[in-house]
Amino acid sequence: MRVYAISTHKWLLKCFVCATIQRMLIKKKKQKIIKNSQKHEKDTGSPEVQIAILSKQIDELASHLKKHHKDNHSRKGLLQMVADRHKHIRYLKRKDENRYVLLAKKIGLKVKK
Repeated sequence: MRVYAISTHKWLLKCFVCATIQRMLIKKKKQKIIKNSQKHEKDTGSPEVQIAILSKQIDELASHLKKHHKDNHSRKGLLQMVADRHKHIRYLKRKDENRYVLLAKKIGLKVKK
């Protein structure tokens, strides 16, 4: 019984270290994504930036779920992010369709007409 507790502890420690490293990388990746998709120097909240960030997070979470297919809590978060991105895309398309088309080409999204 004790061996099981120790091995579980090591596994949790390994997951914690992995998650901490991943969080540090996310901040750097997020800054890079913002820099690539911002309209002006201090732009962090435009629909283009938000869609780009959500798309990257969705890609990373989808790859995580391919490895950990029973992680239903993360799956729910993924579905919420997809819905949120869809709302931002609809807003951008309604306000300025040219910006939407440019963003879709830049990020690699499918363009619906």
